Amino acid sequence: MDEKTQAQDFKLKIKESIIKHLQFDLAREQTSATLRDWWVAVCLMAKEMIMSNFIRTQRSHHVNNVRRVYYMSLEYLPGRLLKNNLINLGILDDTKKALEVLGQNFDDIVNVEPDMGLGNGGLGRLASCFQDSLATLNYPAVAYGIHYELGLFRQELVDGKQVEKPDNWLLSGTPWEVCRLENTQNVKLYGKVEYRYDSRGDLKPVWQDYETIQGVPWDIGIIGYRSNTVNFMRLWEARSASEFDLKMFNEGKFFEAMDKQVKNETISKVLYPDDSTDSGKILRLTQQYFFVSCSIQDIIRRFKNGNKSFDTFAKKVVIQLNDTHPIIAIVELLRILLDEENFSWDDAWNICKQTFSYTNHTLLPEALEEWSAGMLEYLLPRHYQLICEINRRFLTEEVEKKWPGDDSKKNALSIISGDKVKVVRMAHLAVVCCKYINGVATMHSELVKNLLFPLFYQMFPKKFTNVTNGVTPRLWIRCCNPSLSKLLDRAIGPKWTEDSEQLRDLENFANDPVFQQKFLEIKTSNKLNLARKISKLCGIEVDPNSLFDVQIKRLHEYKRQHLNLLHILHMYRHVIRGDRDMVPRTFIFGAKAAPGYYMAKQIIHGISIVAKEINNNSNNDKIRVIFLPNYNVSLACDIIPAADLSEQISTAGKEASGTGNMKLAMNGACTICTLDGANVEIKEEVGDANIFVFGHTEKELKELHTSGYFPYDYYNKNEELHSILDWMASNFFVTEYGEAPLRNIRNSLLDGGDPFFVLADFEDYVRTQKAVDEAYRDKQRWAQKAILNIARSGMFSSDRSIKDYATKIWNLKPIDVE
Repeated sequence: MDEKTQAQDFKLKIKESIIKHLQFDLAREQTSATLRDWWVAVCLMAKEMIMSNFIRTQRSHHVNNVRRVYYMSLEYLPGRLLKNNLINLGILDDTKKALEVLGQNFDDIVNVEPDMGLGNGGLGRLASCFQDSLATLNYPAVAYGIHYELGLFRQELVDGKQVEKPDNWLLSGTPWEVCRLENTQNVKLYGKVEYRYDSRGDLKPVWQDYETIQGVPWDIGIIGYRSNTVNFMRLWEARSASEFDLKMFNEGKFFEAMDKQVKNETISKVLYPDDSTDSGKILRLTQQYFFVSCSIQDIIRRFKNGNKSFDTFAKKVVIQLNDTHPIIAIVELLRILLDEENFSWDDAWNICKQTFSYTNHTLLPEALEEWSAGMLEYLLPRHYQLICEINRRFLTEEVEKKWPGDDSKKNALSIISGDKVKVVRMAHLAVVCCKYINGVATMHSELVKNLLFPLFYQMFPKKFTNVTNGVTPRLWIRCCNPSLSKLLDRAIGPKWTEDSEQLRDLENFANDPVFQQKFLEIKTSNKLNLARKISKLCGIEVDPNSLFDVQIKRLHEYKRQHLNLLHILHMYRHVIRGDRDMVPRTFIFGAKAAPGYYMAKQIIHGISIVAKEINNNSNNDKIRVIFLPNYNVSLACDIIPAADLSEQISTAGKEASGTGNMKLAMNGACTICTLDGANVEIKEEVGDANIFVFGHTEKELKELHTSGYFPYDYYNKNEELHSILDWMASNFFVTEYGEAPLRNIRNSLLDGGDPFFVLADFEDYVRTQKAVDEAYRDKQRWAQKAILNIARSGMFSSDRSIKDYATKIWNLKPIDVE
């Protein structure tokens, strides 16, 4: 059979598979099938291939008894799976043609799929990029998380204010997952610890009078690009271990009969429940323990399936803790080894120390997680005992040896801190136990060693290392920017998808006028697509020839969306005063604020009010301001290919890495940034001429803070800033309901101490934005900068990150699956 006949035969098989699933799984004829029916049928067609490779992969890993990384993360953010899976399988074009024969539009079908509600922002998206790379590079891996029913939340803007609605992404189910009821795990909570003599006459602690909940696993296959490896993500759903109380129900006590079931199943309802109340804090800790307990039990079950002795546990199992949320897993493994497997303390603790590694993702104290000792003891009495013993041994045996008699060092390093109210410092627990601790950008890793954990670094210098974050080029170029992908394929060949360093070959085309023109045409086309999306979602028309200035990330004061807002007000003041010598700009925001984060919500409201004023001014033809609601992966896939300017303007020393900066650079957006997180490495890669850097450095801000930072000094000496802040305090931006979010933002900057140095960086930010304006006027020069950003972004592939983890931390080898 010749190649053409084989291709036609394969398309026919795809078409027949889609029709088969439509008929036999969905009971639909082609004429009556809805778009959702077609989407499910196409997913099931792809799932056939995925599951076939999944079975081969797991068989190969089991037969070879491989060393495997178990990745624990409270969140993942895969977005929509269909298109990316078809790309990784290598059947995207064939599937499109098969659907065309069936009279269906592929894009319409793809857009039916909801984003999976499993994450919030960069942390979750990074975890998903890593799973893609692990499978592409053939590393054995399992990802563990929670099967959230309602995700984080669906964001709506009502009168410019964020309103949280349930993200009911599982309402109709998802065809990608498989329920593994046979691997359900039981999780204990509450109760007390008593001491009893065992059969050997030893006095042993016994966890008594506990409540039990069940964790039901749902598996989703993770496929690599043009790879036979299929790893999987295992997500735990909380269910009640108690039977439904039919007797109580029949007595008319309907709600009481459901009470325990509803309470237990709340655990996997929502990602990051508001923890401003004690009940919210208990739910958060319960969530974290629930998923790691299920996962640790599952890891042990899997290990025992191929190994007779725990002697090889640390040789076969490596557990990566993605941020502080899963750290209680350390104590859970220790508990099982001591209480259920009857290990000695030294042997059990040695296994834990050889098994776990920890990735720190933040320097912000509130994100490092400290739990009330009383609450932890109430919820997990045995674990609190073990934490106290870990701490005692660490202080008396290790800290005392390093610094004899130095109680100040012991207090600083102690896992448990506080006098009247004791708290458990989870990050300290991780550093004490884990084999490796890594930051996620070179600058961040240095700050982790020297600012966050300086005494620990003195004790354990070999534990600390760096692995700079990365993003998968499969999703963030090949999938979301197909026109750019084709241009790259024609210029340098398609291998860049697997080996992103080959993007360097694009440097040869950066000064080519023909290539520049093709690149600009693709960028304009992407901007037209986004303009249509903006019109549909916001009812506002934007000029695709304007500079698309993009800031898309979680809303937090340190990310400084309000600095961007000050610059918008600066530009608008010039427009309404008749100074129109500026490149037209469309400012595009996408961000969610945590439900309990007041100032973040005020910033969203403030941006919305300013947007309404600017967009409704008929005399303004220079600026548009867009806040796209419910920012998620799918929306990012529309925004990122269209971006001209990438706003990475966090306070220096606060952003661990950032990954949006990498995605935008890969798609030919130039970056305006502070020297923070991975921006430093992006600057090193793309070159000073192709990036716009402003603001104080981390060292300068530290010195400024030490000498005394007074926001009013900047207010008084900068006339433009003075005018803008006074304007924000006036009644000009007060809503009809008397709300004044801009006044509140202004007050936080001037009277609230400006904790993230917005006013200190304002003048230099405005100056640098003028340099952006000048550069954008020269289309050829701008195209050259943008192309060089793409060409030099290869270092920021998640493939490179995973290779670094595999060699520096996991000691993991790829396993080819035939």
